Amino acid sequence: MGASQTRSDHEHQHLTDKTGFSLEQIKNLHKRFQQLSGNEETISKEDLDRIPALANNPIKKQIIGAFFDKRNQHQDEVGSCDEIGFEQFLMVMSHFRPPTLKTTDEEKEAMRKEKLRFLFNMHDTDNDGTITLEEYRKVVEELLSKSGAIGQEAAKAIADAAMLEVASTNVPHMAPDDFYEGITFEHFEQILKGLEMESRMHIRFLDVDTTTMRCGKSTS
Repeated sequence: MGASQTRSDHEHQHLTDKTGFSLEQIKNLHKRFQQLSGNEETISKEDLDRIPALANNPIKKQIIGAFFDKRNQHQDEVGSCDEIGFEQFLMVMSHFRPPTLKTTDEEKEAMRKEKLRFLFNMHDTDNDGTITLEEYRKVVEELLSKSGAIGQEAAKAIADAAMLEVASTNVPHMAPDDFYEGITFEHFEQILKGLEMESRMHIRFLDVDTTTMRCGKSTS
């Protein structure tokens, strides 16, 4: 038991260096991972699909997909996994880690950029580095139409108008017949410039409130 615990702590220490989570946080996240996976070594999209708190979320599909998107796992790859292990799960969760009092301005900016990239990837579903009108329209339609307050056609019109506004802002000298290819990550950064991310990007559906997680190395 003691040798097993030592090995586990050593493995978790390796993950603290990669993610910035403390040993205690990693242990808590591992318990939640085991609950989701049924004590298996990997979890699937179906495992996350069964989370009750996600049932009525209008972008449930995008949230679940984000966990299996290799771009969000700090891998130099694109594409999607069918299942992920705990380390991959933890790497995705690290996007929601808030800064601490010791976090430098440079580190805060890097963390903000990672959060923005994560959000961008959720919209850029075909991994081509651009959020097209079709991708943007799909997300907006789901957000609006599933709320029950607006029909699909009205949601489509709102999405189209929003994309045109983005196009006019990012490419102000577009001719009437010019085709706007879509939102690049640089455009996305400009659109969300000034938006406070720390209190907005957190996860509660996993029973882990990341807005209250204190980060850094464990002192115990």
